[in-house]
Amino acid sequence: MTAGHFIFIPSVMLIGVMIGWVLGSRAARDAFATELKRREERAQKAKS
Repeated sequence: MTAGHFIFIPSVMLIGVMIGWVLGSRAARDAFATELKRREERAQKAKS
């Protein structure tokens, strides 16, 4: 194994973790917004 492996492999893993973090937080934010919208719609139906 060359010294490049000790730099390349952790850097690729770090980039993968960062991309996963961004995509995961975006998905969680969208799911939360959808849940809030559902709750508002249910509250409006209950008032009617």
